[in-house]
Amino acid sequence: MSQKKPNIIQTVTAYSKQLLGFIRQRVNTDEDAEDILQDVWYQLSSVPEIEAIEQVGSWLYRVARNRIIDKYRKQKPDFLEDYGYEDEDGEFSFKEILLADDNSPETTYLKELFWEQFTIALEELPENQRQVFVWNELEDETFQQIADRTGENIKTLISRKRYAVKHLRERLETVYREFVNY
Repeated sequence: MSQKKPNIIQTVTAYSKQLLGFIRQRVNTDEDAEDILQDVWYQLSSVPEIEAIEQVGSWLYRVARNRIIDKYRKQKPDFLEDYGYEDEDGEFSFKEILLADDNSPETTYLKELFWEQFTIALEELPENQRQVFVWNELEDETFQQIADRTGENIKTLISRKRYAVKHLRERLETVYREFVNY
């Protein structure tokens, strides 16, 4: 027990400010943020062996995110922009997460989640749609280059990419909505 307390104290000291900032960005009031942070620390103190947690930072952010989600399950926001993840067209956007420069456990986790789900969604596409999307978006080839390579009509390639984008957007929006519990 005496060895557990210094680890909790060190963890609280190391993560308090950063974790509170993370929570404040996702809730409406400072009081809610402080309540959630206290729940996170309580859950940490309930862990029998803190040393068994491989990445404490990631674990703390996951617990905080779960507490935030629990809070919003009880009280759902009216608009997705309340979360600050809506793009200028009014659609969901992972751009803020993917372009973040920090290497915080939260950002790392979200990037990994996005790419994992993106890869799964990409694999669900028919081969011809997936290939056009990969060549155009990920390998930065023009439709003319793809048409020259495949012998397909450019309009056909554009249509395939449109269906691929539609599918990816729908699949990733599901993940996004689960993340923000909208």
